[in-house]
Amino acid sequence: MNGPQRIVCLTTETCEVLYLLGEQDRIVGISGYTTRPAIARKEKPKVGAFTSAKIDKIIELQPDLVLTCTDLQADIAASLIKAGIEVHAFNQRSVTQILQMITTLGALVDASDKAAALVADLKLTIAGVRESAALLPARPRVYFEEWDDPMISGIRWVVELIEIAGGSDCFAELSIQSSAKDRVIDSEAVIARQPDIIIGSWCGKKFQPEQVINRPGWQSIPAVQQGAIHEIKSADILQPGPSVIQHGLKQVHTIIQQWSARQAFNKHWG
Repeated sequence: MNGPQRIVCLTTETCEVLYLLGEQDRIVGISGYTTRPAIARKEKPKVGAFTSAKIDKIIELQPDLVLTCTDLQADIAASLIKAGIEVHAFNQRSVTQILQMITTLGALVDASDKAAALVADLKLTIAGVRESAALLPARPRVYFEEWDDPMISGIRWVVELIEIAGGSDCFAELSIQSSAKDRVIDSEAVIARQPDIIIGSWCGKKFQPEQVINRPGWQSIPAVQQGAIHEIKSADILQPGPSVIQHGLKQVHTIIQQWSARQAFNKHWG
């Protein structure tokens, strides 16, 4: 077995990829927020959260590679580098970058062929959804809410999934902002853009559709009037790994298909 032998994954998506590649035996530590696969939480010691980590515990594991993601883990990465540990920091923000992360991770663990096969499979899923979405008679306006207080619109890969699935994100222009604080919006902005569908995925807590419905002025929004308010679990769409395509994309597409079918029914029967 070539490449690093003792890997700590401080984000769930790198752990997910290594299991999908059959390279899970290399993993010696994971994030406490790891969700996929479920067995990882039983098999591997938890050595960190998302913006914090047990540096001493990680050092004790004697890793030859630690995998981090996003600038939010920059301080963790710096501490580990100062301790003489090799760190690879991913920062994927788009669907293309998610696929590139898989390719890069496959190369790091000498599993490029298996990574290429996984990427090819994910691309087939994307192509299939895109082909199906092309048959839809209309593209619904979709408001994706990543957080409720303050209200935060969708990050780049989420907006791309909505577009692949046949929708049009209400705040697509904000998706290029990698920082959540730059995607903060107000209630009036959502009302003004009149989404046909609302999808909530409040990272770390359960989405409350009744709270959304009761927001002042939101009764004028088509999605509220038609009951087109849905939740997608954050583990399925807000963790930038294979799951956003295998699970998140398919759920977004189903939601849009349901909306389209309801529109066709209403148009036919008046």
